[in-house]
Amino acid sequence: MFKDKVILAFETSCDETAIAIMKDSELLVNKISSQVDIHEKFGGVVPEVASRAHSEMIRNLFHLSLNEAQLELSDIDIVASTDGPGLVGSLVVGYNFAKSVAWSLDKPFLPVDHMVGHLSAPLIEHPQLDPPFLSLLVSGGHTQIVLVEEWGKYELLGTTVDDAAGEAFDKLSRYCGFGFPGGPAIQKISDGGDESKISLPRPKTSGKYDYSFSGLKTAAIYYLQDLKQEDGVSRKDFAASYQEAIVDSLMGAFSKAVKETNIPTISGGGGVMANKRLREKLAIFAKKNDKNIYIPSPALSTDNAAMICSAAQMNLTTKDLNINDVRLSSIIN
Repeated sequence: MFKDKVILAFETSCDETAIAIMKDSELLVNKISSQVDIHEKFGGVVPEVASRAHSEMIRNLFHLSLNEAQLELSDIDIVASTDGPGLVGSLVVGYNFAKSVAWSLDKPFLPVDHMVGHLSAPLIEHPQLDPPFLSLLVSGGHTQIVLVEEWGKYELLGTTVDDAAGEAFDKLSRYCGFGFPGGPAIQKISDGGDESKISLPRPKTSGKYDYSFSGLKTAAIYYLQDLKQEDGVSRKDFAASYQEAIVDSLMGAFSKAVKETNIPTISGGGGVMANKRLREKLAIFAKKNDKNIYIPSPALSTDNAAMICSAAQMNLTTKDLNINDVRLSSIIN
């Protein structure tokens, strides 16, 4: 029913204006306009500035996407857009633009949950990914362990009780003046550093598979405040040690969940999944425990519209949906 359908997708949940076009699982276009240069001077994303930048960019990016795909507006069959979670002002820009396109073409409009998008991102490069599997979703605002029993049927096993992993990177990076976004900045500085140089906590929670990063961030700040020159700790060592503490925390709960559920396949997504050290440790864990592993490339781990295309197509092809439905029901709460 959905073979050869052309899906146009929009993603504007934070500070990336992204548009993608997919036809029968083939990604034709995946364009992203970053706002990093705009927000870098603030040390973080300013919601009002982000929504204004989306408004200024989205129309041009839309026409560029159609031209690159060598398509006309009339070739679009389905329009999808992120409908949350995210920054409200940013979401409204992409959502309303996408809905207007669908309305003008009299085509179906499919809102897609942002985290379901990250969950579906590996399918673009790894179509063999098949439930059941456990996914580690780590983004700027979310840290989740999700059991995918089947497409559209998700169980949230663990989440963060305070800061997400991405926030832990960003907040400490801003405090130290390392740069923005915090994850890539700390990863770059940590290259060649000694990750065992500094003893930082791996916070525990009352929830079996839950996370906490606020205490780790505070401990790192206290360490810096008490640091003396004679301690012989470099920026590289500090960054490497902090990154290792975050990665170890992520792997601790996730590896426990994988072992206790005895799930044969693991996956992941979200901006922090682009972190080199986390990817290395996931690969080592999968090999040691004989697990299949399917994670998106770094470019598809960060916010993008290709994952919204993938989520929309996955829902249309696996659920008993009519193509004229206006709402997808697979949302991770």
